[in-house]
Amino acid sequence: MSTPDTSISTTQASEIIESVSSPGVVQDSLRDANVKVPTQAELSTVESKLATARSKKDTGDAAFKVGDVKSALRSYHETLLYLHGIDKNALKSLGLAVPSSPSSMSAVDQAAGAKDVTTEADMILEKVYANMSACHIKQENWKRAVDTADKALGKNASNSKALFRKAKALGELGFFEKAEIALNEIKKVAPNEAPMADAELARQKAMDRERQKTHDQKMRGWLSREKKQAVSE
Repeated sequence: MSTPDTSISTTQASEIIESVSSPGVVQDSLRDANVKVPTQAELSTVESKLATARSKKDTGDAAFKVGDVKSALRSYHETLLYLHGIDKNALKSLGLAVPSSPSSMSAVDQAAGAKDVTTEADMILEKVYANMSACHIKQENWKRAVDTADKALGKNASNSKALFRKAKALGELGFFEKAEIALNEIKKVAPNEAPMADAELARQKAMDRERQKTHDQKMRGWLSREKKQAVSE
């Protein structure tokens, strides 16, 4: 029984080395190994989406500055559409990613020892969500303000603006203890903003006392009516 001839001539070896050294073959080999290598077309698409997202965000910022909250929210929503599902590998290839710092990672990621990168898309999303929270506060849509602030904090747990907006909205919803936690966190991640956090905490405590006072008055009135009804019966 004969065995297959596996020997390779010098000429054949040279041709193989030359072919493997070419970029196209290397990329094909990587794809075969299930490693995602963005094509030039994919890179161009990502660059285009990112440029449009930047423009939409800037339009939203300008609208918010002049008090046009509805237009600002619309532009921010459009920004999210362009950034949704954007290829992270392509952003890395374009040099639009940096290693995430522990302070910007969520507690869950830190506990899991996650090693990730922060892309420009992540940074835009963080700012857009934080700005959307400000818009919702203007509209007194407190729950949405909390939700969008949380999304910003999901991108960067040290975003003091998002923490402040979350705390304000929580206070308006009556969750004063949760609001106090967020305000105290601001003093840890941004010590220079401690006076602002303390002022908001004092405002919320005063608001809480006033609400409690109003509640107690209503209870006394209700008990008084109950007693009068009992006597009359």
